[in-house]
Amino acid sequence: MTQQLQHRNHPRIAHRQTYAPTALTALAALVMASALLPAAASAQNPATGYPNKPIRLVIGFPPGGGADNSARLYGDALSRELGQPVVVDNRPGAGTTIAAEFAAKSAPDGYTLLIATASLMGGDKVMYPKIRYEASDFAPITKLSAAPLILAVNKDAGIKSVTDLIAQAKAKPGKLNYSSSGNGVITHLAGVYFTKLANVQMTHVPYKGGAPSAQAVAAGDVQLTFGTAPSVKPMIDTHKVVPLAVTSMQRSNSSPQLPTIDESGLKGYDLSVWYGLFAPAKTPPEIIDKLYAATAKVMSDPELKKRFLAQGDEISISSSVAEFREFAAREGKVGVDLAVSSGAKID
Repeated sequence: MTQQLQHRNHPRIAHRQTYAPTALTALAALVMASALLPAAASAQNPATGYPNKPIRLVIGFPPGGGADNSARLYGDALSRELGQPVVVDNRPGAGTTIAAEFAAKSAPDGYTLLIATASLMGGDKVMYPKIRYEASDFAPITKLSAAPLILAVNKDAGIKSVTDLIAQAKAKPGKLNYSSSGNGVITHLAGVYFTKLANVQMTHVPYKGGAPSAQAVAAGDVQLTFGTAPSVKPMIDTHKVVPLAVTSMQRSNSSPQLPTIDESGLKGYDLSVWYGLFAPAKTPPEIIDKLYAATAKVMSDPELKKRFLAQGDEISISSSVAEFREFAAREGKVGVDLAVSSGAKID
């Protein structure tokens, strides 16, 4: 009995019993290691599990205009692809700078996105010197759509063509008024470009969005506008405004009957509006890439393309994030030049 007890407490035997691994402890270690793998992968790739809550899609225009319509079509499609609601957040005013500033200051986590135009890439800073963001505060993701603007006039303005418009503008310097969806945005700069190329003077009247801008032409508050197709088409269809031409060098697929401004007599005029998707700077590249891939997939749907075209817009996805980054920078420089030409600065 004494010998058995001494043997049980022998230090070498006890050492083996305490530290020798067993099949159970090995299995437990394997389970613990496996449990840590998803967390490690998530730490390495921020896009893992993204998105797990609603995404806010900010635009600087009110409901009813071209940007709003495009945002809602795109947002619905993206929501279905990502499995989370994509909520359009209209923040109009100050030439879309209110929306841009909100997006620039949002967390760079992929849950706040911005639909914007070339003005974001420098033109805003020219027109609004006091804004608190730079082009570098945004991460370009992809172009979404591109289309020409439509030059449209009030039905009672007595303007039947582009040459008529130029003749009236020269006969009455500064007396013709053109509306836009805000200071510094493409519908304003299209007018600046026109007056510069035609060597005429017209007065710019900004509104808070494309829809009220087009309605001002229909009401006769202004004589003309360079508007997006979704904004002006309802007024055209009800014969309240008369379309004269499109602003691109080639005719539009959605309105092939309309001539271009170039072929109507103002040679060299070529301008289109595009909408792009941006995120706050420092958004993880993995999330940017995931958003690009999801966007490219949903925007390739033929039915969605038809819906965009029906409202006068054409889907135009960038070939890559890098390509869009370069494109946006080039377009931004053009926008800066036009903004400087306008001579306008808004406090």
